[in-house]
Amino acid sequence: MSEYLFYEKTAEKWLNEAEALENGTPGALYSFVRRLVRSGEDAGFSGNLWQAVLTEQLMLDENVYSLAAERNPAPKGSLSKLIRLEAERIRTLFLMDLEELGRRLEVSEAGIIADYHPSLGEKRLSLLQRDHVLKLRDNLAEAGSATSFLDTLCNFYTRFGVGDSALSGAFSVTDEGELQPVFCPEQSSLDQLVGYERQKRMLTDNTTAFLAGRRANNCLLYGEAGTGKSSSIRALLHKYFDQGLRIVEVSRQQYRLLPSLIAKLSKRNYRWIIYLDDLSFEEFEVEYKYLKAVIEGGLSERPGNVLIYATSNRRHLVRERFDDRPESPLDKHKNETVQEKLSLFGRFGICIFYGAPEKKEYLHIVKELAARGGLKLPEEELEKEALRWEIEHGGKSGRTAVQLVDHLRGSGGGANGG
Repeated sequence: MSEYLFYEKTAEKWLNEAEALENGTPGALYSFVRRLVRSGEDAGFSGNLWQAVLTEQLMLDENVYSLAAERNPAPKGSLSKLIRLEAERIRTLFLMDLEELGRRLEVSEAGIIADYHPSLGEKRLSLLQRDHVLKLRDNLAEAGSATSFLDTLCNFYTRFGVGDSALSGAFSVTDEGELQPVFCPEQSSLDQLVGYERQKRMLTDNTTAFLAGRRANNCLLYGEAGTGKSSSIRALLHKYFDQGLRIVEVSRQQYRLLPSLIAKLSKRNYRWIIYLDDLSFEEFEVEYKYLKAVIEGGLSERPGNVLIYATSNRRHLVRERFDDRPESPLDKHKNETVQEKLSLFGRFGICIFYGAPEKKEYLHIVKELAARGGLKLPEEELEKEALRWEIEHGGKSGRTAVQLVDHLRGSGGGANGG
């Protein structure tokens, strides 16, 4: 079995198995095809299945070279010489002709793998992630030499990074502070959120400045429930993933991990948004102090590749009681207590208000969503249903509009095709 100096994880196993096929048996090729089908179907890959699976492994393999290439477009010195020797071997195996190998070993299944079409159904990777892998696969296949092959791979590492972050843009955090990829995050775009054009523009303007390396602010999206605050932030990933944006969701119970998490994120070549959903605190909770300290910064300067985006249903993020007010005799310095609690809102450089829509705006949202969903109800009947629904389901909001349209489509209420 050959060894690889850099690609020593799952990629090495695949490379060694492919290398052994040159002098292998039909049984070995069957085993190889079986593994490819399992991996390819799991991910939903099409086309040359071997090249797609190997490409994904090259994307995920964090090693001395790939991590150096993430930080430096063209690593120099001995590292560069060593990787070029390895790249020649990898490219030769990458271009292996499975169809010809199948004819020689009388394994016709190998020819099908060379132009594979996956079954329908839920897959491990989202469409965006599959396209990400397949685009790099096609670029590597077009490389005319080992040098060009390596340059293509190196350029990918520099632009998108390596490891889970190269494939998944959304992450959660374990209780130990480790990043955990979300391989099938919610797929949504800002265009799907009807209305709120000013709010979306403020959010995207700040985010594009951040991605361009210009000064940008932490953002708080606050206002009525169901108005699209969380959806707006999640949709940024769909819009800016190719520009290096990554989103990490942190729960309230994990705020104590924020300093160490930010230190870890600062060392990677991405633009990270730490996403805090439903940000609010009761008067007895002290986690807000961790957040204030992180946003304010301490002796160390805040890294330029990390921002905090949060949502909240209320402007006063820390609940204030009447006995918190200055006139209360229970605290000699009650005014300072009030100011400490209210100051968290002021720590966000940009605060964007998402208000509940008025009747006209609400009906516009319903009609737009109905049109996108193929509903054919008369306008008068649709408006009647919308007003009845909002009374029974908590008021006017984008969320109630979506729920109404989903209900009408599910019940066959005028939907095109049932």
